[in-house]
Amino acid sequence: MRRLILLGGLSTALAVLTVAASNLWVRQESAGHVYSLADVPSAPVALVLGAQVDAPGVPSAFLAARLEIARQLYEAGKVKAILVSGDHAEWNYDEPGAMQVWLVARGVPADRIVMDHAGFDTYDSCARANQIFGVRQAIVVSQSFHVPRAVALCRALGIEATGVGDDTARLYKPLWARGQTREWAAAVKAAWDLGIRRDPIFLGPHEIGVETAVANG
Repeated sequence: MRRLILLGGLSTALAVLTVAASNLWVRQESAGHVYSLADVPSAPVALVLGAQVDAPGVPSAFLAARLEIARQLYEAGKVKAILVSGDHAEWNYDEPGAMQVWLVARGVPADRIVMDHAGFDTYDSCARANQIFGVRQAIVVSQSFHVPRAVALCRALGIEATGVGDDTARLYKPLWARGQTREWAAAVKAAWDLGIRRDPIFLGPHEIGVETAVANG
């Protein structure tokens, strides 16, 4: 019994240390790289990370808030192109497509928007932005509780990333609290993915969409 108690205690301590170390890494790697919308330095590309799309193809409040930040970055001339990265694993569920439609409807030219249909999680979005779309510098856009992890991942994967986080969705208190809590475990997954240098679920040849969009800007 004592051995079981000791093993349980050690396992718990190890889990706590792993979570703490992973979240410390996120804070350290993102420190000094997260800005307000007004203060963020210009970059060629805004990388907007996907989130829930409701039927019939309408971005959720969280995703719409991210897209509004990207729209304002483009309108202010702080980015020349917007890379929307999200889940399109099923034909009838298309985050990037819904993101493009939302942006175009609000004045962003379609030729400045590039879609990544295989951004299944933050790691994949950052890795594919670099490996597939050739992004070397970007402003990453998400909710403020998510941006530090996204910035840390993108920087570790070869992108000189800064971040702008949305706080307007705080009014959805239960969802916001759930997202904040989820970040503790998500940081562990991020550190693990980096540690094993996991490939994104889908790779492929280089795509010139971002380069073309930036050139057109």
